[in-house]
Amino acid sequence: MAAGTGIGMGVRALPASPNWYSSRCSDASSDGRLFGFAARHRICLLDVSAAAPTFYGELIGHTDRISGFAFCHCPGQSSLCASGSDDGSVRLWDALALEPVREYSPHQNPISALHWSPLVKDLIVSGDEKGVIVCYWHNRSDSQQFFPEPRTVFCLTCSPHHENLVAIGYKDGMVVIIDISRKREVLHRLRGHDDEIHCLAWCPVPGEERLPAWQDELQGVMTLKLPPTKRRGGAVDPSVKERIWLTVHWPAGRSTEIVSSGFGGELLHWNLTQPGKRKWTLLGSSEGQNHSRIVFNLSSVKQQDKELLFSISMDRDVKCWDLSTLDCSWTMPSLGGFVYSLAFSPVDTGCLAIGVGDSMIRVWNTLSMNNIYDVKTFWQSIKSKVTALSWHPTKEGSLAFGTDDGKVGIFDTFSNSAKNKPPQISSTYHKKTVYALAWGPPTPPLTSGEESEQPSVTLYSCAGEGIVFQHNPWNLNGEANDINKVIQDTNSIKHKLPARTEICWKPDGRLLALGNEDGSIEIFQAPNLKLLCTIQQHHKLINAIRWHHEHGNQPELSYLIASGSVNATIYVHNLKSVVESTSESPLTITEPFRTLAGHTAKITSLSWSPHHEGRLVSACYDGTAQVWDVMKEEPLCNYRGHQGRLLSVQWSPVESDCVYTGADDFSVHKWHISKQEHTRPPQGKKSIELEKKRSMQPKVKAKKKKKPTGQSSGKQDASDVMNGDESTKEILLEENGVLDHEVEKEDQETELPDKVSMPVSKDTSSSAYDYSSFSLPKPFVTQKATPVKKDPPKEKPILDASLKKRKPRSLLPFSTFMDHRSKDELHQDCLRLATCLKTKDNNEDVSSDLKDCIHLGLFTDRDSLHKMIDVEGKHHLENGHPELFQQLMLWKGDMKGVLQAAAERGELTDQLVAMSPMAGYQAWVWTVEAFAKQLCFQEQYVKAASHLLSIHKVCEAIELLKVNNFYREAIVIAKARLRPEDPILRDLYTSWAALLEKDGHYSMAAKCYLGASSPYDAVKVLSKKGDVTSLKTAAELALISGEEELSATLSLRCAQDLLLSRNWVGAQEVLQQHKTLFGQRLVFCLNELLCKCLSEGSPCERKSPVPPRYHSWELNRQASFFDMVIEVWQNMLGMDTTEQAMCAQEQLRRIEHPPCTSNTHPKQVLFHISHDLALAALSCQSGTWDEAVKSILGAVTRSFDAGNFTLMQEICSIILPEGCGDLRHKLDSTNSQSMDACRSLEGFVAYRLLYELWWNPPKDSLGLQKAVLDPVLCPSEQTALEKNCLSGDSSPGQTDQTAAETDENLCNITEVQKCETQNYSRTNLVNLVDTQSKLKGCKVLLSEEMAALQNTQRDIAEVQETLAEMIRQHQQERNNLQENTNGNTQESNLEQSSETESDKACSDSNRMNGKEEIKQSITLPELTKQLLKAKQKLAEFPDNLKVFPFPDVLECCLVLLHLGSQCPPELQEQALDLLTKHSSADTHKKGLRRFLT
Repeated sequence: MAAGTGIGMGVRALPASPNWYSSRCSDASSDGRLFGFAARHRICLLDVSAAAPTFYGELIGHTDRISGFAFCHCPGQSSLCASGSDDGSVRLWDALALEPVREYSPHQNPISALHWSPLVKDLIVSGDEKGVIVCYWHNRSDSQQFFPEPRTVFCLTCSPHHENLVAIGYKDGMVVIIDISRKREVLHRLRGHDDEIHCLAWCPVPGEERLPAWQDELQGVMTLKLPPTKRRGGAVDPSVKERIWLTVHWPAGRSTEIVSSGFGGELLHWNLTQPGKRKWTLLGSSEGQNHSRIVFNLSSVKQQDKELLFSISMDRDVKCWDLSTLDCSWTMPSLGGFVYSLAFSPVDTGCLAIGVGDSMIRVWNTLSMNNIYDVKTFWQSIKSKVTALSWHPTKEGSLAFGTDDGKVGIFDTFSNSAKNKPPQISSTYHKKTVYALAWGPPTPPLTSGEESEQPSVTLYSCAGEGIVFQHNPWNLNGEANDINKVIQDTNSIKHKLPARTEICWKPDGRLLALGNEDGSIEIFQAPNLKLLCTIQQHHKLINAIRWHHEHGNQPELSYLIASGSVNATIYVHNLKSVVESTSESPLTITEPFRTLAGHTAKITSLSWSPHHEGRLVSACYDGTAQVWDVMKEEPLCNYRGHQGRLLSVQWSPVESDCVYTGADDFSVHKWHISKQEHTRPPQGKKSIELEKKRSMQPKVKAKKKKKPTGQSSGKQDASDVMNGDESTKEILLEENGVLDHEVEKEDQETELPDKVSMPVSKDTSSSAYDYSSFSLPKPFVTQKATPVKKDPPKEKPILDASLKKRKPRSLLPFSTFMDHRSKDELHQDCLRLATCLKTKDNNEDVSSDLKDCIHLGLFTDRDSLHKMIDVEGKHHLENGHPELFQQLMLWKGDMKGVLQAAAERGELTDQLVAMSPMAGYQAWVWTVEAFAKQLCFQEQYVKAASHLLSIHKVCEAIELLKVNNFYREAIVIAKARLRPEDPILRDLYTSWAALLEKDGHYSMAAKCYLGASSPYDAVKVLSKKGDVTSLKTAAELALISGEEELSATLSLRCAQDLLLSRNWVGAQEVLQQHKTLFGQRLVFCLNELLCKCLSEGSPCERKSPVPPRYHSWELNRQASFFDMVIEVWQNMLGMDTTEQAMCAQEQLRRIEHPPCTSNTHPKQVLFHISHDLALAALSCQSGTWDEAVKSILGAVTRSFDAGNFTLMQEICSIILPEGCGDLRHKLDSTNSQSMDACRSLEGFVAYRLLYELWWNPPKDSLGLQKAVLDPVLCPSEQTALEKNCLSGDSSPGQTDQTAAETDENLCNITEVQKCETQNYSRTNLVNLVDTQSKLKGCKVLLSEEMAALQNTQRDIAEVQETLAEMIRQHQQERNNLQENTNGNTQESNLEQSSETESDKACSDSNRMNGKEEIKQSITLPELTKQLLKAKQKLAEFPDNLKVFPFPDVLECCLVLLHLGSQCPPELQEQALDLLTKHSSADTHKKGLRRFLT
């Protein structure tokens, strides 16, 4: 974060101007010490504690215009202040220490208003252009956003009485009061104004909560109409309207008094209690005390016995008023542009003229005793940046100035009426920026007349186009002379002279030094400007030349000349020997007398000390000024107080220790040499810092210039065309700080227009304006882009530059110019032309005579005319007007040359292409190709393709469009122009389809594939999205295209998706198109019937979000499930023949579904079960019962494997309501496999019965059983699953309740169970007999061999689990080790290892119960041995036992034991026996413990 800068002791400064059009960008500290205001992107602080203000320092850090600034007015925090900027950031500062405190960026948009709460010492409230209000409490770095209105915030003010109230004024006249402590924050909306709210002020006395908002009038409890004071712009064209801004201030402790601004800058003091209409008094009793333009901000502070009011205005003055006397205490002028030029008057000692980029000249009387800032301002007729100044050497008050638009004029600053008197303007304008002015003795032709008729000194001006003019101050209306002509005549020079960049006359008027663009300096002798010598020292553009003064003790020093250029070194030459030399020919000097090296950037200005001999001060782009002892080549002192690049420097003519400098930070500093701590310019780091400092200047916003107001610029007074917009080239020169003479020549750096920060007012202190330039029609205001190149006009240039722009540019400017020279030269032309024509009649060569007079080619032969056209064309190209060059070549008839040149430069146009057939067919074809290439570079591919078509290059046009992804256009051309079977067309379709597919535009891609005759690819791409409609369309498309198999696959996918959304009707519709899917239709039908039965069996309490779509089939409810299904198949799906059934069975057998797990979706489980049951139903129909029993077993075990016990129960009760007895009779008893399957099925049916008897005891004991058992034995997950399964809901609730878990749950309630069983046995003996007879059917579960087999399988699983755990741990340890060795730092290793340790500990505790911990000590060989042993044991069991699954025998034994007295004693005994023999698992042992003790 950047800090602020103090300026050091004894520095007096004219600071940068306050920003315009902000509701609060200035404020005074509560202790009365400091007054601060925002100037562009910095905050300027003035010390106002004394009678006169002094410059205290600057706060630097923002990168864009500051729009809000406020001090903290809480006790003890008077030096804290905050600023908000267009860059969206708010910064807090310690003003006394000039230090940043904090920065935060709460806004996404430019901040437009800011206030520091007067009651909460750390609360800052800010608002932005989009209407967002942010409250920020900086002590706790907490912020809160509000958005009361979606309008532009113009101002906001916190209440001085309620810490939560904030008043906000908007651009459209709305005022809102919000409470920041509430959610619904708006308390009041006040609608009185219908235009921008500029300022809001709370009444300072509690209890009188009036809040005036100041705009075109003041509203609140009363409305105050402003008096009709003289308003700006009365005599102006009404379309050019100055923007009004009004502000209001309610002084502390005075509830009945208000200070407001008026329309023209005057301040009014209102007494609200005064009767009658006139409640106001004007501040400022004497003339000239008031502001001359609108006032933006008012703020007051109490100092000892008096109350002071500070105001900032568009006139760039900061004023301080005494509220008790209503008089102005002091005025501090400020500057609104770069300080390009400083000049001390040689006659009126101490009078400093300052040329500023805000189109105004300041004349500062630095010796004034009663007012240290005694500054007059001159603005009339300037209208552009003031880039050069020079005082007349003898005439008091005569000040010459030069401007950025090439104007040269003379002001009379001395007379009393001077402030309103416009300057004399020379009728000869320069074409570019005026760099330097100098008064010197007259040179020819001004020396030719009588002495009395000629001025003793004339004015010389040097400008950016490299020409020096001599102006006659007695006749500025006359034409100025270009001194190059005199130089060429006197010295017989034929070659072109270098471009001049600097001019300086020796004080005695005998020698003239001219600095050139090529770095040379030429010394001429007056009056005829004989060239004495050329100094070839600098090799870059010369910026500054200064001769040593004449009044020293050593006269030879007056021949010293110091020069500075772009290359940072200052050279001093002694020309005494040159002047005294008798040589006729000019000398060349290449060795300097002294070299002053140390600066790191270009030198912009030099000044010799008038008090010392050989003492020089230099200003430089490195941001510092340096004082040198020239004779010793020593640096003496370096000044670093500016915040930008230095542009001008002057040594005080009165104080030998004082120097004045001006810079691109918009300020002038007066500083003392003896008080500087540095002796030499900054090197290395320091100069980098300065570079940074400069780079923090606001960046250019290229997109659009922000208007400071909501109005169009056409309506604004052009004199405030945006504060600091400084029209035309200020953008080019000033805002980027390039002043020096190489502005146009060398590094034209980017400009930094400062948005609304650098005002351009034409007036500071007077009410009369020069509005002559504003009486033009509206559009002119917007045309302020580039300076106009003018030929020296003959009459006064009164018209605005914009009118000259409309003049068409001449096609033959050089010839025209040559024909507008002096009378003598035109006479010479006539004679020369006559001679040439005469020789031509004698058949001699003409051209040699016309070498210097190309323009005469107009009147001679064709060759000469061609030469003239060539010269004119070259001139156009150099000046960047290729279109004029082309027109000339066309006239000449050189069409080919024009086309070739335009193609090389990338400047072909439609017009040139249209004309190209003049040069022949080949030339036309070549031109069109070149133009197409050019259009491609400009990314106009479609246009390029059209041009290629015009020369029949169809394939190239198509390829061009294809490469640049214009497929649609390419296809249109290809279809229209090529044969239908052309491979290019197919390639276009497939390439476009691939691109569309990549971007997810599948239907469009499908159309492309169809166009390319690839229906298969179209189907594929359509089905990619995978939703029902896409799949359905893809299936139909595949069917149309003859892709039967693909269509069937997609239809099945679609039907399965419809099944998930429970739409059986839709699924059947999709499937019925394909014969090959008949088997699937049967499965879907059975699935529908099964779901119907399940939902009827246990209607779901929770409604599914998607209602099922069943068929309205009539069902035979009396028949068994399979019979009912077969009946529907036959009646509804048309399964009439055995062949159909066989075929369907074959189709279904070919499909294998993966085994279900607890993670399988319940609907998928149900679908797979339906598949198994469909096979069983088909087997039943064909009488193959052995197959049927296997399929039914498959369905039952699938539901069991999925962990869905309830579903298994339901399926058993639907398919085998009477058990397996009937089924067993139908089986072939010799087929051992089917008997095994049947036994397994019987086992599952018995398993279901066993749980049913246990969970649903006889009714008498039901209440108690339910109360105790339900919570444990009917886990909520299972219930949820049951619901899901039955309703077919898509969100699965799954449980994986293994046997072991069940047992563990059971054994927890053993005691309760026993107690209940006893209770039950006492209650009902009849039911007991029935239950016991049913339980005897469960005897099938107590199979000794199954128990042994399952035990062995359990052992194997346990060993495998232990093995897996060991491997996992080993892997983790190895990873940890690797991490530790590869870690970057010890610290991170520690963190990682601690993390992994804790992870491990956590996972271990989760994974391992007590038994596993004991087993940890088992070694790998032992485990392997155990595994081998168990596998051998497994192999001993007969294979038929292992083929089909069987319920867990030990689990069933435990349930039988838990049933207590309901279970027959022999079964109990058998169960206990089996458990004792085979239980190895902890859960079994734990459950058994109760029965064994």
